[in-house]
Amino acid sequence: MSDDAAPGPGPDAELARVFEQHRRHLRAIAYRMLGALAEADDAVQETWMRFAAAGTGGVGNVGGWLATIVTRVCLNVLRARAARPEQPAGMHVPDPIAVHADDAAPDPEQEALLAESVGLDALTPAERVAFVLHDVFGVPFSVIGQIVGRSEQAARQLASRARRHVREAGPSTPDVGLPQQRAIVDAFFTAARAGDFDRLIELLDPAVVIRADGGLARPGASVVMRGAAQIARATIATASPLADFTPVLVNGVAGVLITVRGRPVSLIAVTVTGNRITAMDGITDLDRLARLGLAGLSPGSRD
Repeated sequence: MSDDAAPGPGPDAELARVFEQHRRHLRAIAYRMLGALAEADDAVQETWMRFAAAGTGGVGNVGGWLATIVTRVCLNVLRARAARPEQPAGMHVPDPIAVHADDAAPDPEQEALLAESVGLDALTPAERVAFVLHDVFGVPFSVIGQIVGRSEQAARQLASRARRHVREAGPSTPDVGLPQQRAIVDAFFTAARAGDFDRLIELLDPAVVIRADGGLARPGASVVMRGAAQIARATIATASPLADFTPVLVNGVAGVLITVRGRPVSLIAVTVTGNRITAMDGITDLDRLARLGLAGLSPGSRD
């Protein structure tokens, strides 16, 4: 709902006012469900259209009702997506929220958008809904069961299976603060630029995993790679002397925006646990990077 389409005084204006009070929470739910900012915004827009058409008559908990509507919209999107898979599971990196490393960390409401996104694409639509609603937003299983058309016990089982899949995907939450994350990430890319294999091995967990999403246009650039030695060798082999590395926050964790001649070519979120890098999730899809509006984060853009 754009500002220029906002209704004038009257019942519609009151509905719009109520809806705006819940918009951020609805967008957080949709983003966590779908992993794509544009799709999340579309889901919120469709939620508004359904809400505006139905009104609030007889609704005791408007916020809960809106959350149910946006979840059902997202469930339809997930089911349609599952019917026409576009990439092998594990190679899709969800749209990130990226800001410059010098900017303030996300506030508590924004934190609802972050973490555990890796591994969700391996879930069924119902598993994803159960996991996100219960483990992230604390929605009771009785409500989740109604949304996905299952019993309360079945909803519990869906969330349990989802948790197991997410754990198997590897750690997605750092166990150290941002300053230490940043020091380790900066050291890694300094070693990469210098071709220092031994230093890279010191900074990488032996079981480290890197997931790169090159998009549908570059399927060969979408890879999942595991192991410190293999990743260290690949990092040195692909390092470009023309590349600039800009420290950024990606979904609230330390990351790097890589640009060549000012053009974003890769956005990487880095997970640091046990003082070593345990995971790197990168987007190398040039068209997608352009849509994310990262130009303001590149070198010289903040002078």
